[in-house]
Amino acid sequence: MYRNEYDAIVVGSGPNGLSAAITMQQQGLSVLLLEGRDSIGGGLRSAELTLPGFVHDVCSAIHPMALTSPFLKTLPLEQFGLSYIYPAADAAHPFDDGTAAVLYSSLEKTAQLLGEDCVTYERLYAPLLKDFPELMAEVLGPLKVPKHPLVMARFGLKALPSALQLARRFKGKAARGLFGGIAAHSIQPLSNVATAAIGLVLSLNSHAGGWPVPRGGAQSLANALADYFVYLGGEIQTNTYVKTLSELPPARAILLDVTPKQLLSIAGERFSSFYKWQLQRYRYGMGIFKADWALAAPIPFTAAGCREAGTVHLGNTIEEIAASELQTSRGQHPEKPFVLLAQQSIVDNTRAPKGKHTAWAYCHVPNGSTKDMTAVIEDQVERFAPGFKDLILGRHVMNTAEMESYNPNYIGGDINGGVIDISQLYTRPAIRLSPYSTPARGVYICSSSTPPGGGVHGMCGYYAAKKALKDVFGLRIFLSN
Repeated sequence: MYRNEYDAIVVGSGPNGLSAAITMQQQGLSVLLLEGRDSIGGGLRSAELTLPGFVHDVCSAIHPMALTSPFLKTLPLEQFGLSYIYPAADAAHPFDDGTAAVLYSSLEKTAQLLGEDCVTYERLYAPLLKDFPELMAEVLGPLKVPKHPLVMARFGLKALPSALQLARRFKGKAARGLFGGIAAHSIQPLSNVATAAIGLVLSLNSHAGGWPVPRGGAQSLANALADYFVYLGGEIQTNTYVKTLSELPPARAILLDVTPKQLLSIAGERFSSFYKWQLQRYRYGMGIFKADWALAAPIPFTAAGCREAGTVHLGNTIEEIAASELQTSRGQHPEKPFVLLAQQSIVDNTRAPKGKHTAWAYCHVPNGSTKDMTAVIEDQVERFAPGFKDLILGRHVMNTAEMESYNPNYIGGDINGGVIDISQLYTRPAIRLSPYSTPARGVYICSSSTPPGGGVHGMCGYYAAKKALKDVFGLRIFLSN
């Protein structure tokens, strides 16, 4: 049962909804967090999807930005059961000749293994790594006058080109492939302007802290955030799917961790025609087809570096990756898609019974695709790890429709809350002085459909809450860099 009234209500318990709720509750307000499913977490959930004893991350798996998020890193989550585990290598990128490029937390070690591109790699990343704390504070937020203009200028010169353009700095396939695989997390053609930014930011996160996994599964991070929120005095109610604002008890501020499609459905009647028109024109991106496996043994990658990496990018050369991503963006299904694979159980023994393992992978597909990509994905893994298929004890797959059914924010299987290209990065979800406010007084959007977009960092929720605190409660809050 609800109380009669709250200061603020947050709808949706993904990382941004949880961050928004915590930010409001930290100011001593009465905050209610509502979740439509029977457990909190949004994209931060884990479950036994295949066989008993095998714990799989249902959505997100590797969390580099949770470590470096200007907001999340301020929270005492370790006191609420969260611990991170670090693989020996953050990511690996195998090639058909049996070799692999490997991303280590150490900038120097990564560079040294890139042969002829060693010096180029260090010269590209070392200055940005020096600026990293200030850079993340600027990048993970809305468009504003930068506090560190020189830092942003140095980053912008390298980040604004396409991933393909920036990769031309490198001579060898190893460095080019490694960067291409990381940049492909942008879920858009690698020829798009500013796709280099995604590759740079994720690589820098590795060199600044690593790409860890939460011990026990992604759910552990969600649980720690929720427990901290409740510790502060917040209230959580699950199994409460909100369809309209009229269902909610009175509150001075309402923050919605939803994308534009749901925002229109829930609160559209309170919006201006121009704002509704902008939301209707919002662009969703490629979807994903995801597979989880219960395995009899670790994946037998040919390249040794892949066997110690938490994340493995399967796509061979940057040219092959770029071609497959372009095909997908045009509504096609490549025969050899780029596959992102995580093998959390090589470092986290809580994920599977003794001696057994789990693996998690997805490829990009056209938005709304229901084509079964299981065999295609497994062929890509087998390509770089002969004998993989023989190890499969059980599998669980989800197409874009099933992803959206599981998490309504994944429209058409889009896990980024909308395309994060140069034209929809800072204008998401609409062109306004504040992307988090809506024309309805006291109603805000706090999802990844606002800047800075997708990723487990909580900054969309933090900035939406910051705006609501200022507008509704006259409170100003700040994060230290």
